[in-house]
Amino acid sequence: MKPRALLLLLLVAAVAACQAPYKKKDEADKQPFKDQSGDQGFQSFLGRLRSAVAKKDHTMLTSLMAPDFGYRWDTPAPGETPFVYWDERNLWPELSSVLRETFVPNDRFMVAPAAVVSDPNYKGYRVGLRLVGGSWKFGYFVPSE
Repeated sequence: MKPRALLLLLLVAAVAACQAPYKKKDEADKQPFKDQSGDQGFQSFLGRLRSAVAKKDHTMLTSLMAPDFGYRWDTPAPGETPFVYWDERNLWPELSSVLRETFVPNDRFMVAPAAVVSDPNYKGYRVGLRLVGGSWKFGYFVPSE
């Protein structure tokens, strides 16, 4: 009886010590990361994003955006989408231009242009890409505050 109880106790301890892989991945998504600009997955995502912006492909862009995508600092008008906002302000060329800039890490994002990180007085538009559930997503495209 004692060997069975000991074996059961060891089994419970072993299972309790295991980490769930999804928790580890979620925690990794929240950590600041190193420069990912040379990563094949990042470059592939960026290529799809640039192509979708060039075509103004709303369906593809929506699939590439993070659920909490940011495109303005204030509260949008009811029913407004980023695409309507960009159309009204003719921001598609600006978005396309910023996406051609060099991306650098900044906290949990890869951001462009690099001046966003290096110049505290940078006043232009900026793009942020981040990992969500292990996949790259378009996090924001906003002007300076």
